[in-house]
Amino acid sequence: MSDAHATIIASLEQLAGAFQASFDAAPNEQLLRDENAKVLGKKGALTAILKEMGKVSADARKSIGERVNALKSEVERAFDDRLAGIRRREREAELSAPAFDLTLPARTPAPRGHAHPISIVRDEIVGIFESMGFSVFDGPQIDTPANNFDKLGFPPDHPATDMHDTFYTTAGHVLRTHTSNIQVRAMTTQKPPFAFIAPGACYRVDSDLTHSPMFHQIEAFVVAEHVTLAHLKGVLAEFAERFYGTGTPVRLRPSYFPFTEPSAEVDIACVFCKQSDGARAGCAVCKHSGWIEILGSGMIDPLVFEQCGLDPERWSGFALGMGIERQAMLRYGIPEIRLLFDNDPRFLAQF
Repeated sequence: MSDAHATIIASLEQLAGAFQASFDAAPNEQLLRDENAKVLGKKGALTAILKEMGKVSADARKSIGERVNALKSEVERAFDDRLAGIRRREREAELSAPAFDLTLPARTPAPRGHAHPISIVRDEIVGIFESMGFSVFDGPQIDTPANNFDKLGFPPDHPATDMHDTFYTTAGHVLRTHTSNIQVRAMTTQKPPFAFIAPGACYRVDSDLTHSPMFHQIEAFVVAEHVTLAHLKGVLAEFAERFYGTGTPVRLRPSYFPFTEPSAEVDIACVFCKQSDGARAGCAVCKHSGWIEILGSGMIDPLVFEQCGLDPERWSGFALGMGIERQAMLRYGIPEIRLLFDNDPRFLAQF
């Protein structure tokens, strides 16, 4: 008998005398399976012994193989017997335990989660525009200055392009300051006519009671032939009616945006001081004017069409953009924007 043969036989004898004790000592099924894996697993003792078979003669392999198969069968029987015993003991303990008292009060369930007010308002606004034929169009939050500013008609020296207003990356990209970058991407990749709505997060270097460095906007825009300001006003009136309530007065005030011409700020009757009969008494929120601004809008500037490769002689369109936080604050009477980001459960539970 060679040294390798003798070593393998000695290892088999040692394993045969040790595995039963480890099985008997396992107190539960998981530990029993762990002990079984130490013997029969891919890295088990018996597998390690089989790897040494190449060191013995062909005649010796037959006798060793028979011994290995016999030991394997022995281990499997011992495992099955011990597993049955563990399960039987657990079942007996379960049956002999005190009965459940069905009259005891149930456990108090954990509080249910719910949508954040920003998500609630965003989803409602998106649903209103989708019902009017708009489709959701998405875009990146980090974009090129060309898509965020240049193609929208911002002059190179516009204050919004300065670092005190805009977050720039080390690679020269920007964290989008509005969702209007999605308008550019749609106009350069999609063939008109189309009507899209683009909700998403935006970033500006601004933080106070009514501003946050990270906020959410919704951009809605239409590009088609023969689009007029009347179409824009009709969409705005329908949105105000659906979101703020039947009969909500709407007015457009002339304004300026680099990417629309003409441009208009959109006001609705103040939701804080409006009386039940529709009179507007005025309050500190609306500065005693009876009106409160909700969004900016306008007809897409022909320059934007040219920058995006569309013929301004053929195509026309309108765009509007609103802050979701502002709509939530007006809808729910929230006095400070930071409440929406503090994640105070006492505040969020109200929604």
